[in-house]
Amino acid sequence: MSSLKEICAGLPLDPLPPNRGRDPSIPHAPVRTPNFTPAEERLALRNALRYFPPNLHVTLATEFAQELRQYGHIYMYRFCPTLRMRAYPIDQYPCRTRQAASIMLMIMNNLDPAVAQFPQELVTYGGNGQVFSNWAQFWLVFHYLSTMTEEQTLVMYSGHPLGLFPSLPSSPRCVITNGMVIPNYSSREEYEKMFALGITMYGQMTAGSYCYIGPQGIVHGTMLTVLNAGRRYLGSGDLRGRVFVTSGLGGMSGAQAKAAVIAGCVGVIAEVDEVPLKKRHEQGWLMEITSDLSHCIQRIREARKAKMALSLGYHGNIVELWECLYQEYKKTGELLVDLGSDQTSLHNPFSGGYYPVQLAFRQANQLMNTDPERFKSLVHESLRRQVAAINKLSDAGMFFWDYGNAFLLEAKRAGAEVEKKGGGATEFKYPSYVQHIMGDIFSLGFGPFRWVCTSGDPADLAETDAIATAVLEEISSSVTEQVRQQYNDNIRWIREAGKHKMVVGSQARILYSDQRGRVSIALAINQAIAKGRVSAPVVISRDHHDVSGTDSPFRETSNVYDGSAFCADMAVQNFVGDAFRGATWVALHNGGGVGWGEVINGGFGLVLDGSEDAGQRAKLMLNWDVSNGVARRCWSGNANAYETIQRTMEDQRQLRVTMPNPVEEDQILDRALQG
Repeated sequence: MSSLKEICAGLPLDPLPPNRGRDPSIPHAPVRTPNFTPAEERLALRNALRYFPPNLHVTLATEFAQELRQYGHIYMYRFCPTLRMRAYPIDQYPCRTRQAASIMLMIMNNLDPAVAQFPQELVTYGGNGQVFSNWAQFWLVFHYLSTMTEEQTLVMYSGHPLGLFPSLPSSPRCVITNGMVIPNYSSREEYEKMFALGITMYGQMTAGSYCYIGPQGIVHGTMLTVLNAGRRYLGSGDLRGRVFVTSGLGGMSGAQAKAAVIAGCVGVIAEVDEVPLKKRHEQGWLMEITSDLSHCIQRIREARKAKMALSLGYHGNIVELWECLYQEYKKTGELLVDLGSDQTSLHNPFSGGYYPVQLAFRQANQLMNTDPERFKSLVHESLRRQVAAINKLSDAGMFFWDYGNAFLLEAKRAGAEVEKKGGGATEFKYPSYVQHIMGDIFSLGFGPFRWVCTSGDPADLAETDAIATAVLEEISSSVTEQVRQQYNDNIRWIREAGKHKMVVGSQARILYSDQRGRVSIALAINQAIAKGRVSAPVVISRDHHDVSGTDSPFRETSNVYDGSAFCADMAVQNFVGDAFRGATWVALHNGGGVGWGEVINGGFGLVLDGSEDAGQRAKLMLNWDVSNGVARRCWSGNANAYETIQRTMEDQRQLRVTMPNPVEEDQILDRALQG
């Protein structure tokens, strides 16, 4: 087994490691279908061989060509390290700077088999969220990071390390872009070809920016969504005896079961793939599993009656579950579901993100490769059936929302009945959860703040949990009632998080906080490191699904109604602004949770090492990282954001934001346009 020192030595070329191929004991990404011409095949092979000296081309060309034809991409399985992938304590990485070591730690966490969806294909989550495009890139990146000084920056082009370039100590140590394709060519079809050519990459949100922390990253946001859905749709935050039905247990969607239990309701989650279903059950994220629809219905009834918190995984297709729930309602008059959503990876509907109800799992995996057009037709038919059942249950009183996974967008493209009469370009029959729930929270400045204890010591995580709790409790006494509710939800979360065994991979935590809370928590943790209460540096970051990080008209900015929902200035400015305000690394992506070409998002990582410099960086960067988005949301007309940015300007005298002057009487517009 290779060591950390060995994987930092550069590509292993003399001798070449043995070609073990794909490991049959772990799940693998679906086969891709780039539909190459012979000339494009030659170009893909030529591009892959660029990483290796000419004397190895004869050996490697044959196996790379076989990979390309068999799997639709050259992953370079021969170079998959034998070292156990996980977040090793930061002091074990052979680096010249702890900033570089922290990036290594985060990359290895993204590829940890306990965390990653398809580790040998370098996919962290979402079916195609890549950390790198191939294993040669992994080896080169680790070599560069191990030699880097604090006067160099590693530049990453869609998984490819362009190299180390001279920079300032205040500069980011790594700048990442993924999928920056010219807009007219940013289509799914073009992406499949470009990825297979090895020239661009879909980094999802936190896979290609090395900031994924396992499904915990979305548990909290899902819990907040379910709690606030109860308040909005059911009139109560007490969800005991209420039933939430959804789908997807792989990657990010695996968080839904745990979130449902923490929120206190009955969560029923359908999953077609037995591997992630069993994985979540073994990890304790799912309490029960069944492949019997009758038993599933029986357990829903029992749990509702007992008002018990339950997470039940149904091994089968979500369409079958929706249709069964409707048949039960039709037969008995009993509506067994209160809240509904969907978290299949519909940003990637034809390559393993969604499985049509007409086919068994294995049949679907075969057909998507052998007859893509037929598979696409079946996906569309399945979506129409799914929406038909949801519509009937909704008419009976269930409340359904879109989870920002492109479900309604793809359903519309499939011809399902999801149109909203008189709706705008981002509106459907059912709301996006951002439009009805999270958008107002974002506009208050709240979003998914995260940290990772690089020591790997659970005691450090417990200490940072206590620090965050104390900070939030202190702040919550001096805020408005609306903001206080968000603080209270997050205090409840952070107190419960340790009990629910959230950690998968790195010793990480997430909570939703506003600008004041994020800065205060970061500074308090940095001080604790300086005083030795926390034993090693802490990496802070956030999900890109946040206040400022992402322009996505069907999710993060779906409640922006001034016509700018399709504009990406905010995400790009966020990336640039974080870079010169002190981030350790920054990332900008085309594509996120709703799909390639549908979103631009920016992310960051910042190392807190207990120094005064780290505290100054955190203060400057985190204030900007939130205010940027709140100011944009204010300009678009959001009342919450208007009030939030006004209060922030009162606290920060150097902050001056252009405030909108609303048109108070629509008749002014009517009269002007009529003549």
